[in-house]
This record gives sequence, structure tokens and C-alpha cells, in this order.
Amino acid sequence: MEKQTSVKNPPPPAAGPAPLLSSHEWETLIDDFQSGAPSRRSRWLQLPLIDLALHNLLRKDFPSSMKPQLLIFLEESSDLLFLPSPSTSLPPLIDFVRSFLLSPADSSQPLLKEQAMVSATSIAIVALDSPSPHILDPLVELLLSVANRPNHGIDRHTRAIACDCLRELELAHPLLLSDAAGHLWSLAQAERTHAAQSYLLLLATVVASISIHGLLSSSSSILSTAIPLVPFNSPRALLSPRASSDPSDLSLREVRRVVAFLLERPQALTPCATMELVAVLSRIIGALERRVPAVAALLKVQFSGLLHCYDPLLCHVVLMLHSRFSDAFAGDDELGIARRLALIPKEAHQPLVFRLLALHWLLGSPRLARNKGFLPSLVHCFYPSIFDPLALKAAKLDALACVAAHVDGVRSERDAASQEEGKKDTTSHELGNNGRTATVAVLFDGGLICVSAFKWLPPWSTETSVAFRTLHKFLVGVFPHNDGDSIDDKIHSVFGSSVFCTLQDMLVNLALEHRRLVSVIATFVDRLIGCKAHQVVGQRLLQILDEKLLPNLEINYQLASYFPIFERVAANDSIPPRVLLELLTRHMLYLTGKHDLESGLRSWSQGSKVLGICRTMLMHHHSSRVFRGLSNLLAITCQFFPDLEVRDTARIYLRMLLCIPGKKLRATMNLGGQLPGVSPSSHPTAFFEVPSSLHSQDNKKLSGVSQCMHLRRAIPLLVKQSWSLILPNLESHNDETSYFEGIRDIIIPSTAPEREIEPNINRAISSEEPLRMTDSKVAETLRVLRMHFSCIPDYRHMPGTKIRIPCILRFEAESFNQIWGSESPSLDSGELDNLPALYATTITFKSTAKYGSIPACRIPFLLGEPSKTGFDIVPIGSNFEEVSRFHSPLTIELEPREPSPGLIDAALTANIENGQIISGSLQSISVGIEDMFLKASLPSDVPDDMVPDYYLDLFHALWEACGSSTNTGRETFLLQGGKGAAAIYGTRSVKFLDVAADSLINAVEQYLTPFVVSVSGQLLVNKIEGNGIVKNVIWVDYSSGLSVNEDNALVPYSDHVPLQLGYIQDESDGVLNPRENSKRNLGTVLVLIFLPPRFHLLFLMEVGEVSTFVRIRTDHWPCLAYVDEYLEALIA
Repeated sequence: MEKQTSVKNPPPPAAGPAPLLSSHEWETLIDDFQSGAPSRRSRWLQLPLIDLALHNLLRKDFPSSMKPQLLIFLEESSDLLFLPSPSTSLPPLIDFVRSFLLSPADSSQPLLKEQAMVSATSIAIVALDSPSPHILDPLVELLLSVANRPNHGIDRHTRAIACDCLRELELAHPLLLSDAAGHLWSLAQAERTHAAQSYLLLLATVVASISIHGLLSSSSSILSTAIPLVPFNSPRALLSPRASSDPSDLSLREVRRVVAFLLERPQALTPCATMELVAVLSRIIGALERRVPAVAALLKVQFSGLLHCYDPLLCHVVLMLHSRFSDAFAGDDELGIARRLALIPKEAHQPLVFRLLALHWLLGSPRLARNKGFLPSLVHCFYPSIFDPLALKAAKLDALACVAAHVDGVRSERDAASQEEGKKDTTSHELGNNGRTATVAVLFDGGLICVSAFKWLPPWSTETSVAFRTLHKFLVGVFPHNDGDSIDDKIHSVFGSSVFCTLQDMLVNLALEHRRLVSVIATFVDRLIGCKAHQVVGQRLLQILDEKLLPNLEINYQLASYFPIFERVAANDSIPPRVLLELLTRHMLYLTGKHDLESGLRSWSQGSKVLGICRTMLMHHHSSRVFRGLSNLLAITCQFFPDLEVRDTARIYLRMLLCIPGKKLRATMNLGGQLPGVSPSSHPTAFFEVPSSLHSQDNKKLSGVSQCMHLRRAIPLLVKQSWSLILPNLESHNDETSYFEGIRDIIIPSTAPEREIEPNINRAISSEEPLRMTDSKVAETLRVLRMHFSCIPDYRHMPGTKIRIPCILRFEAESFNQIWGSESPSLDSGELDNLPALYATTITFKSTAKYGSIPACRIPFLLGEPSKTGFDIVPIGSNFEEVSRFHSPLTIELEPREPSPGLIDAALTANIENGQIISGSLQSISVGIEDMFLKASLPSDVPDDMVPDYYLDLFHALWEACGSSTNTGRETFLLQGGKGAAAIYGTRSVKFLDVAADSLINAVEQYLTPFVVSVSGQLLVNKIEGNGIVKNVIWVDYSSGLSVNEDNALVPYSDHVPLQLGYIQDESDGVLNPRENSKRNLGTVLVLIFLPPRFHLLFLMEVGEVSTFVRIRTDHWPCLAYVDEYLEALIA
């Protein structure tokens, strides 16, 4: 077949028949669907993929290796191909399966037939949420036709697959095969091949559905064969299930016959099938347990012998029956199960997984492990043997830990009961404690002997991890995490338990006999202290080590092995430091006496570590508690210790202990605190600080940085702002936002219902205004404002709006060399390689204005600018200065909290060629009001062709809102993130510009083009639109179309009356409206400017031939102080 279309970009299906796909195209299609990318899938969904796949499956010339892949593809993509319309897509699939099963057989057909049945069944189950007889009946009839040939040896595997498919359909739609139960029983009795297990499971599943869903109450036989098997019709019970009621005697007898028949056939089942059959039988017996209570004992008798098999699945069958029908198992039966599970780990010929599972089942069963108390009698089975795998040893040691916790808990309860009743004297109680401790000690020693190699292996060995994990299990078994008793009572019982007593003695002996385990013991204690439930236990172990370990240690060089424990003891303020300080003092005297030429490095190392322990003690103890012993230790060290560094460090510690109060001393000794300009010592326990490599600079060089290095703006300001309006924050709470920022958190009362929630905003007005009705115009204004404010980020909870100021940095080579000493080549000398350069330059910024945190700028390399000779040739029209290699561009990012001008102070730090670091201040950068001019954010759901209309609607909405606070009522607008809201408090002003129309148009096009939203008036539109600079705005030919209300303007404009402010309203009655004299009025220009973080500035420019009248409205009145100068500079 000739390929008509490209595989990568197939066209949409034509009106005629769809083109067939080749095997290569099918491979590409399957790969695109398996990728999960919607873009790769969508280009194939235009084709009738189901019809094409079914057609290729029936073709004999289609590759046989691709047919199973097509069936699996239909199955995996059923949610995309069949779910949209299962009633129309599933019948062709069922017809294909029918024709495929009736086709002549060949060597490859059986596998494809089985895959076709499985795929069709899976697709039908996924596509149909509820039973649909007109779709399910043909499929079930087809599968029943295949299964209705018992003992047919050729297709026995195909019949087994058909039974499995019918079973899945029955599980998905219970009672689907309820009318065919009698026929299925006959088929199961007649089948003698290995397919019998599929028939048995199908019969059991159907009978379970009948038992559970209330069909046993029917007076008719559930095993009746009066209804023919084929043709198949869905039973009425499938669509209208009956209510559960008492079963009839006839139904009970028939169900018992079926159960008895199934119990006679376990030898025909595999282990997996046996487990499934027992699960189904458990459901049947669970439904009949109230009427036939003895039937559960049949299952126990039939399957309890499986516990002695070598298959884990068959053992799991017995445990499943025990957990479901525990009343059917007597005490001897449960003890037999526990013994068998305890003996399986000892059988070396069993797989490791089976041996681990047996211990897991035994310890995880509450009835076997805890309630019945079988573990102490089985303790001899839990001792690990020397040849057991390490994982099995760990599991057996966990079992021993459970036994120890059980024994200790039972004997503690007995002793407590005996003490309450007064039946035991003190002597018998001590004997009981001694016997209990001896039993737990035997468990410790007998269990850990299998991993005794940890005593001489490295601390990081696996045997060591297993041994200390076991110790932790023993301890946690006595005091588990989820214990519900009071902590104080339980702690006292833990400290008096035999497990804890044995464990503390074992840890002390291990530390004394095996020094390499000291670090592991310290980690073990840290694990306990780090746990909230066992923190007190870990601290108690530290106290035991302080009391029993430290007095028994010998003073020699090997004492350094115990320093990890000394660190923990020193850091614990509940342990008196006296014993530790005396031990350290004797150790320092020992190091002083044993010092010679060969032990110099060892003395320095151990002396520094001792001082590190002293530092830890100063950080965690009150100075009054350690003053006497620590001052004695430090005095001996600074006088007699042979190493100079250790002596100096001890002297510093001693002077700090004597002179600095305790709280300040602990803050000073904190390891995280470093002095500025000082690098930490290479040794973590030393106190010496090494000064940094920063060369000192004199005042001349510091001031010379600003003389030779110049930082300036890339775009000069229009207004040379030399002042800034600073308004104090008059709020009562300093941590709240000022009034001019106008953002408040929404406070939602916790007790109010959800429908009554209203943002609680701190208003500028003191009295609450009454509610009022809003008309459609006000509602539209509020809608536009809500949409706009939802795009403004709340800088208190997320990154705010940023402005960027491009700048240029350069430095003069001649001035640089005069200050730092070098000859400066000129530009025409050809010695550019000798020019000075700056490396790794960092420029930091700070400002007193509200610009937030200003990130620093970094310049990897900057070459010095040589001096000019006066005869340099520069091409006309080229910006030689901007493209010079001696200039480095950088950008200052600001996040204003208030739109106001200000100054930014800059400081430079850089490396020069000789490795010296230079630093100094640069020229300040001025920030003007025009730097705050930004375009309003655009919502994501506004189409591109509606952007001009959106900005015009936003201008009108803000114009109305800023005109009077009554226009928006008491409305507040949620900002982006939904945590804060803002209100609009507008103000108005006017500005008269004595400038010709052409000059104003040029200024607007040069500086305000991004902010123009509309131009009205035919003459003005012709001029501005003809220039081609202002684009994507609303053009209105006649100014009468403008919907901005000017009746309430602050100062009306007239060509005949001079600009003046009236004292009373009557003075402006005779003023002519500008629209009445349109001969000299060309039109209007609307300008919308966003001022970060959330304010706005609006200009309505009424452009005349010789003058322009600007109406100004804003929701941030302090900016009017700068707008007047900006408009003057705009036309200058």
C-alpha cells in the first residue's frame, strides 16, 4: 500500500474512507500514545482508530507481530477511544472478537484469540460504569459459547481464559451470571483438564454473588438449568437487586452442596488458585455463618494441613482463615500455628523470604504474639544461628526483643499486684527482680552472640548496626512510642525494668572493654535524645555513663576515644560537670607530664579537643556552676601545657569566664558567631581567629574610588529631582503597613458563617457609611477594578512589582594609576594589554527611600578606559561611547513600597591585578518619578484584540473611582494571592500647559507612548495616527464620544476666560464649556500610568492649538508634588 500522508502530521479525516496505516505508522502511533503528551496524541485522534485497528487485525497480510500490540494498544487507550461513546464503539469490537474466534485456526491464532477475549473484557469493564444488557449480553454469550465445551483438549487453555473473563465480568457486575449457575456447576463437574480450576473459580464467584446479594431467599432453585445457556439474556436481578432477607432451606442445601463440591477439589488447583478459592469461600461462609455456624469448621479441617507445606501462599491461606474465623480455632490449634511459624525460620532449606515472612506473620498477629502469650514458650526458636543470613538474624533478634518486653511487662504487673495485696515480703520481691533480670540478661547474651563480631569489627560494619538496632528494639519494647499512659509513671517503670538495667550495664561494659564502640554508643544515645518519647531515657543513660563509666577510665592517651561521650555529657545541663572536669584536669596534667618531641602533635590534638569540650560546657551550663572546676582546668592549661596555641586558647577562655556575664558568654561562645572581617580557624575546636587577607586602605585610596570610577544612568532623567516628600507614619502600630501603602490583611471571624464573611479593612474614615444600591454602571466599574487589582501582587506575601534602572559603570585608567601607582597608556599607544582591570566587581546598593531590598550587581571583568589623545577619530552617527569595550552595563532592580523619588547609594568592592581588594563609595543614582511609570498589568484571560478596549475600560473605571469615593462606595479590592485588599481614595488636580499642539504631541510620543489608551478628536487622531508611533489604542474621531464626566472638574477650561480658581460655585457658572468652542480644541488624549506597588496616575489632556489643559486624577495624592515638575519638563 502506498503511503499517502506523513506520519508526523496526518491530515484530518476526509469525507471518504480513512487511509489505512502501515505497520511503521502504527508503531509511531503507539509510541505517541504511550508518551502521555496530549500534543502527540491529539494529532491521531482525528482518525477512526478503532475501525482501522479492527480492520488491520482481520487482514492476513498485516504483520502477525503487530496484532498483539494493536490489541494491547486498544486496551491501554480505552479511556480515550471507548469511553466517550461506549454504546457505539463497543459493538464493533465484540463483532470483531466473534468473527475472529470463528476464523480458521492456524499456529498463531490461539494466542491472538485469547488476547482478543482478554482485551475485549477489560475494555468493557472500564467503559461501562453500570450494567448495559445490549452491550454485555453479546460478549457474555460469546464467552459462554467458548466455555461450553468441557474436556475439549485442543482449546483447553482458550476455555480457561474464557472462564477467567466471565469471572472478571461477574466481579465487575455482580449477579450477571446468576441464571447460569446451574450450567456452570455442570461444566465444573464435567471438566477434567487443567482448565478445571478456572471453572471452579467461576462457579465459586457466581455462588458468592448469589449469597451476598440476597438471591438465596428465592423459592426457586439457584442451580436450575431451565433457562438455556445460549442465547444469553441478562437476569432481572442485575438491574433491580433484591433486598437481603433470610435464605430458604432449598437455597441453603444447594449452597452447601456447591461448597462441599469445591472443598473436594483443592488438588486440582495451583497455590494461587487455592488462595483465591479460599477467599471466595470465606465470603460465602461469612454470608451463611449465622444460619450455618459449623460450616467454618469445614474450612479449618480442610485447609489447616496446608500450614506444613513449603509454599508461602498455602501457609498464608491458613493464616487468612485464622484471621477471618478465629472462633473456629481452639487454643491448641493456635499454639500449633505459632509453633509452625516459629520453626519455619530454623529450616535452612526454606527460602529466605519464606523464613522472614514466617517471623513477620508471627509477630504481626495480635492473637498469636500478644493476646495468647505464646512467645515465651517459643523463645528457643528465636536464637539466631551462626550461619543465618544477617537479615534473618535481625528479624529473630526483634522477636527476642518482643519476648523480653512481654516477660518484663508480665512480671512487673505481678509484682505490682503482689505489693498491693501485701502477699510478698521484701526478700521475695528482691528474688523476683533478680530472677527477672537474669532472664532478660540471658536473652541479651544469647541473642547477641550471633553478631558478637561487632565487638572487634569497625564501627561502620553491618553487624554493629544490627547489634545496636537490637538494643534499641529491646528498650523501645518496654517503652513504646504510642503508649497511652502518663509519661512520669511510665518513665519510673522503665528505669526500674530489667531491660533498662541490663542495657545500661551492657553499654558501660562495652565502652570500657571496646573503645572503638564509643562513637556508636554516643550515636545510640543521640538517637534516644532526638526522639521526643525517649528523650528522658537518653538523658538517663548519659547520667549512668557519667556515674559508672567516667570514674573507671584510666588516664592515658587512649582517653581521647571517649571524647564523643564527654561532648554529650558536657552539653547536657542536667548532669553535674564536676566528675568530667576532674577527669579532664588529670588528663591535661598527664599530657603535660608525658610531652616530648615525638608526642608534640598528639598533645596539641588532644589539648585542643579538651578545650572544645570546655567550650561546649560554657555554652550549655551556667558559669557559676562550672566556675571553680573549669577555672582550675584552664589555669593549669594556660600555665603548664607545652603547646603554645592550646595555652593561648585556654588563656582567652579563662579571661572570658572571669569577665563576661553568663548569658553574654554563652552567646559569644556560640559556634555560629564569627567576627566580621575575620575568618574561622582551620581547626573546629581552636579559638584562634586568623585575620582575613584584606589589605588596609588609607583614606586617600578610599576617596579615590569615586574619582576614577563613574556610575551613571544609561537614560538621563527628564526631571532633575533634588527633593523628596517624606510623610511620617502616624499609625499606632509600627509593624503595620502605613496608610499610604493602603494594604490590609483580610480578617475573617472564626465563628461567623461562611456566607457572612466580609473583609475587615482599616478604613481612612472613622464612621461606617450606610449601604447603598449600585446601578449597572457602578457594577461594571467595580468588575473592571476587581479584575485589575487581582493582577497586582501583594508584596507582603509574594514578590512585588519591580522597576529596573539601566546604568553604566566605567573607570579611568589614568586616574586609577595615579592613585594605585602605574603608568597609563593612551588609546593610540597600542598597549591595551597594559591597561588596568577590575576582577570580580561587586556593587551593593542601599537607600533611605522605601525601595525594599536592592540586590547587588556583579561584573566579572572590566577594563580601564585609557586617556584620550585629543586626535581620536569617531565615525559620525555612531554612538562610540555606548559600544565602548571600557563600559559595563548593569541594571538596578527596585521593589518600591511607595512611588516617590529618591537616591540610591552605591558601594564598590573589586579585586585588582596584584590581588588587592579595593572598596569605596560611588556616585549616588537618582530615582525620578518617571522611573515609577509602568504599564498596568494585563489579565491572562483578555484576548489580544481586546487589549485596547480593556485599558480604556480600566481608565474610565479608575477615573470614576478617583473622582469621588462615593463612586465605589466602601468597596475594597482583593490583591493577587487573596490575603490582602486595598481601597481607592482619589484626588484631582489640573495643569495648564502653554505649549503648541505639535510640541505636545512630540513629547507624548517620546515619553508617554506606552501609557496612551485613547485619542479622540478627528484633527488630533489624524496627526497622531499619521505619525505611526502611538499604536494599539482606541481612536475616536469625535471628542463628543468621550464618556468622561467633566461637570464636577476642579477647574473647568475655557478659551475665553483665564485660568482661575473660584471661591464659590457661582463664579464658574458663566464659564464656557470647552466643547462649545471646538475650533481651537483638537481633541483629547487619555493616559493611564501604573505606580507601584498599587497606585495609578491618570491624565486627560485636552489639546488645543496653542495650549493644553491637563486634568489629573490619582489614588496617591503625594505624587502630585512631583507631577507638576514632570509636566513642565515634558514640554521644556
